[in-house]
Amino acid sequence: MKKIISVLFIMSFSIMMVFSQSEKSEPIQEPTVPYRLFKTNNNWTFIQLDTVTGKMWQIQYDTKGDNRGGCVLNDRNLAKDKEEVVGRFTLYPTENMWTFILLDQIEGNTWQVQWAFEEKERFVIPIY
Repeated sequence: MKKIISVLFIMSFSIMMVFSQSEKSEPIQEPTVPYRLFKTNNNWTFIQLDTVTGKMWQIQYDTKGDNRGGCVLNDRNLAKDKEEVVGRFTLYPTENMWTFILLDQIEGNTWQVQWAFEEKERFVIPIY
């Protein structure tokens, strides 16, 4: 009887652990807002996107030191001389943890977005 109770206890504890892990999934983001955060495969780094203009920042947080902050990935208004619409731009991750594809959801234009810790390795270039 003790073995059965022990096995049931271990099984229920395991099930609780699985469900508590799944609750840590990414939040559902509203697509029609001016700013969105996109998770990278680096635990400490996100990309903040202005969904109206396509401007982007690399955002890094830190729990133990002073390695938090942000840097510009793109400071150009990619919707200049076009209709500025909330939700116009969005990001898609790729298999490469450093690379995202930026999409103009109205006109279909795309850019390769490369984030990195070193400034010389960061860029945003059009994909023709």
